[in-house]
Formats: sequence, structure tokens, C-alpha cells
Amino acid sequence: MFNTIWYDTLTKPFLNPPGWIFSYAWGILYLMIFFAFVFFAKERTFASKRQGYIYFLLQLIFNFLWTPVFFIFHNIVLSVLIILILDILVIMNIKSFYKVSKISAYLLIPYLLWILFATYLNIGILLLNL
Repeated sequence: MFNTIWYDTLTKPFLNPPGWIFSYAWGILYLMIFFAFVFFAKERTFASKRQGYIYFLLQLIFNFLWTPVFFIFHNIVLSVLIILILDILVIMNIKSFYKVSKISAYLLIPYLLWILFATYLNIGILLLNL
């Protein structure tokens, strides 16, 4: 997908998994994110869903923004800022989904754990390659 020559030259933090794991992990996580959204959208409730939709859209934007910033523009500092904002947005997304559909919130927890791990990797790459 991306030219990984630059990435391959970086010093990576301890616990950095092999590259093939990312494809499988993201494939599963995107399915879970999709189903979380479907369950949330289909829930008939008197509670407002507006906040949930806003956080969901914002976290998707920051999720998709991270990849080109890191892999194309090689901007590690900005990618750390983006992923930290993403962490906060996913937490807020989980909280807002929980008010409407608990299953939707639970489906996002593995995603949160994965991006927290990705945050560790991103900050580690920043610190090890200053």
C-alpha cells in the first residue's frame, strides 16, 4: 500500500509487532466499528443520538488522517498529536454510544485498546528517532 522504506529505517519500540499483524487487526477492528455503528443507528431510543454521530464521524476522520500524515508525509510529531486526539475521541464515542446502545460501546473497546497500543508505538517511534 505505502512505500515502507522510510518506516523500515526507523528504530521501533519494544513490542512492535510484525507488519502483517496490522492488516489482520485493522480488518477485524473495522468490522467491529461498522457493527457498533449499525447497532447504534438501529437503536430506537428517546435519548439523542446526535452526539454519538458527531464523535463517530470525528474519530473516523482522525483515524483516516493518521495514515497519510505518518506514512506519506513522515510527520511523526503531527501523527502523535493526531493519535492522542483520536484516543480522546474514541473514549468520547464509547461514552456517547453507551448511553444509547451498550453493545455498540462494547464493540468499540478493542478498537480503543488497539489505538492505545498504537499510541505507545507512535510515541516510541518519536522518542527513539529524535
